[in-house]
Amino acid sequence: MSAAGLTDATWVPLVHLNETGGGITQKELAGLVGVDGSSLVRVLDILEREGLIERRRDESDGRARLIHLTSQGERRVCLIRKELARAEEAVLCDLSDEEIARMLDCLDKIDHRMTALAAEDKAVIPHED
Repeated sequence: MSAAGLTDATWVPLVHLNETGGGITQKELAGLVGVDGSSLVRVLDILEREGLIERRRDESDGRARLIHLTSQGERRVCLIRKELARAEEAVLCDLSDEEIARMLDCLDKIDHRMTALAAEDKAVIPHED
């Protein structure tokens, strides 16, 4: 993503914001990105300074702030998606469509199994109050 001027830590939240349509809380975005909220704050500060996102007051909850892509952020996501498509093509060029389909099916199965195992772990581990 260096062609788009971003690191992995900064481009992933932008893509997730674009996919959700924006207007989500920091906590929701942290869950999508898979990081804790305090780590995300530093990234969001960088993205905001670069003019790629903005934090707006939630009209339904004045205490909360929602994160939105700016028009500059939307343009950057377009560059990111082009870069991702080029990288994907370079990595997968030796595979047939059938091989790619099989690989994606296997990855989906792995993802579902990992999700199930994580849910089982949460159910087994007692929470301290």
